[in-house]
Amino acid sequence: MAENKFKLSNIFDGIIIPIILVLLIFVFAVYINVGGTYHVLGADNIIAIILVSGFAQMIVLGIPLVLGLLWNKWAGGAAGFIMGGLYYVANAGQYTSLYAVYSSGAVNVNFFGDVSMLFYLVNAVIIGYMAGALNNGSTNFKRMLIAGLTSALITAVIQAYMNYNVSLEPSKTMAQNMWADPAYAILINFVPSIALGVIVPILGKVMTWYGLQPMKHQ
Repeated sequence: MAENKFKLSNIFDGIIIPIILVLLIFVFAVYINVGGTYHVLGADNIIAIILVSGFAQMIVLGIPLVLGLLWNKWAGGAAGFIMGGLYYVANAGQYTSLYAVYSSGAVNVNFFGDVSMLFYLVNAVIIGYMAGALNNGSTNFKRMLIAGLTSALITAVIQAYMNYNVSLEPSKTMAQNMWADPAYAILINFVPSIALGVIVPILGKVMTWYGLQPMKHQ
């Protein structure tokens, strides 16, 4: 077997790209994130919210979605359980500690018991499973797009319902107040999901051109 010789492209792939990703994450976390040290776009800027919180949810849901489209419903659902579980634990811990700080310890809210937050895990499983079942291993872009958009929009509706109706305070009040401006609420709740439902099928289709999809086990 011929030796895989070192190439200059290996430096780009192994060093340059990871460093660029690290810098981007740092900039987004510190300068764009509304809770960041500087939040140059503003503490309530809608673009910043979408770029940070919305993008994080797109990653969490996007991985099971792409595996569901390219592999099968079981792979999508399993990936969703892992990604959604990590996201649920991280967010529940963050909001529990933040609320304790902002309330000066006067009121303690355990967001690990917030059903709406638990649905980040549930929806990550659902989006991967649903996309896989609807697409059923097809590489036809139209079918992948329909499967991606359908599963993304359904999970967005479920999460918006849970946030509005069953989330713990103060999350419930924030979710309900958001709908005083329907355009703003739709932008926050559904635009990232619509983008996800379009971008992931495009990414999946490009991956099939280069044979990057995993072996399918139906």
